[in-house]
Amino acid sequence: MRLEKNEFTQVPGTNLVRLDEIATMPVDDFEQVIVDGVADGKRVVSMFGAGQGTEDKIAVYAVLADDRRSRLCVGRTEMADGAYPSLTPRCQQVHLFERELAEQFGIVPEGHPWFKPVRYQHSWTGRDAWGRSATETILPGVGDFYRVEGEQVHEVAVGPIHAGIIEPGHFRFQCHGEQVFHLEIALGYQHRGIERALSGGPDSRSLHYAETLAGDSTIAHASAYTQVVESLTGRKKNAPAQVISAIMLELERLANHVGDLGALSGDVGYLPTASFCGRIRGDFLNMTALLCGNRFGRGIVLPGGLGFDMDAARQKELLRRLAVSEKETTIAIDLLWETQSVMARFEGTGKLPKAVAQELGMVGPAARASGLSRDARYYQPSGIYRLAQIPVSTYDTGDVFARAYVRWMEVQRSITFIREQVQSLPAGSPVVTGVPGQLAADSLAVSLVEGWRGELCHVALTDANGRFSRYKVVDPSFHNWFGLAYAMRDQEISDFPVCNKSFNLSYCGHDL
Repeated sequence: MRLEKNEFTQVPGTNLVRLDEIATMPVDDFEQVIVDGVADGKRVVSMFGAGQGTEDKIAVYAVLADDRRSRLCVGRTEMADGAYPSLTPRCQQVHLFERELAEQFGIVPEGHPWFKPVRYQHSWTGRDAWGRSATETILPGVGDFYRVEGEQVHEVAVGPIHAGIIEPGHFRFQCHGEQVFHLEIALGYQHRGIERALSGGPDSRSLHYAETLAGDSTIAHASAYTQVVESLTGRKKNAPAQVISAIMLELERLANHVGDLGALSGDVGYLPTASFCGRIRGDFLNMTALLCGNRFGRGIVLPGGLGFDMDAARQKELLRRLAVSEKETTIAIDLLWETQSVMARFEGTGKLPKAVAQELGMVGPAARASGLSRDARYYQPSGIYRLAQIPVSTYDTGDVFARAYVRWMEVQRSITFIREQVQSLPAGSPVVTGVPGQLAADSLAVSLVEGWRGELCHVALTDANGRFSRYKVVDPSFHNWFGLAYAMRDQEISDFPVCNKSFNLSYCGHDL
């Protein structure tokens, strides 16, 4: 029996649904639901394969976010080891998801407009869609790149080894003089096999893997992981733990946003703000260390609670430091908007139109700077964000200036949020001990968390014994790298550093 349109299963407020309750449909209907959903304003937040199909077929799941109704829905289809009609020509949001499916499970999306590996990892099935066996060694960045033909067109290859102490990534520019016609980005150098390592868990290493998915997003990924475990065990955080978790998440946002604004200043040669923000970023990191002893927040967010409490002395000291840093940050950042030479480099550089951002499925500050109102804290809230909402910060020019200014608006709102939450912290101990409990069997749990870089999604499937049979992570960078490539079109190649920093995407978060 063919299912009607829009029949993906709605995920309840517990973010948990049994596998046998998930709508299962033929490939054509599965794709049509996604196309219709995106046309109706929904977003593809995750799409992945799992070895839970029948008759040697791969089960493919898709999770859609309906921000207008603050809902998530999930659907499933089964694909044979072979080919299926690519959905990408009708829905660009699944572009990388389909390439990833091919890379991991050997399922070929016929008609895909840009069919090539994502990370050059070996297929989980032993042979991938390109016919490579698991014994072959394929290096990231080795393969065919798009080329613009012409006598006056030249190619510039950058990376994966860069001039600074940064992560590896390869950038291939097609240029006419200084003008960039096309940028192609090759990643995969940071692939660590974390999703596979999480399968079979949870165990003593699972939370560590989550915290180190992307080190600058420790709190965000730990929060998503613990929310998944909490959904599967029914063991939620109490009120003070929810508040302190949100405070930690906003401190992580502050440290990185302030650091980015300083780095953007450095990329255009404006040293006063660059120097100030480098130090102030450290002050925000030290506030995180004040609460848990680690500048990146490791060890504080746990399933069902926290590893540390915030006593009265720490509350008072945090508020004191926050007031000092707020004043210093305001002085340092205001210098940017008042300096014409900085604005000349920021304004109009690296534009990403709203329609393109919408089509690509952009998230985070990069999406909001293009006029898209997307923020999981507001539209898909969890924890204390259900009660204490932070307004969504947007701008509409889609350029470097917009991506910088959205960060500044978020800095101000995060400081206000932290101050209010510390001053009204509920009584009770947030500290939890012991293991979280047995996970629900044969179930799916999903979590959306708005990290400082954007929305990240964790999805866990469990087997009959309540263990992870599949754990899928979508970092915001997975959605946004193509946005950077688009923003560089018709720019001067010398604008790449400031464009790149205005997105500040994660290599390891993408590569996993």
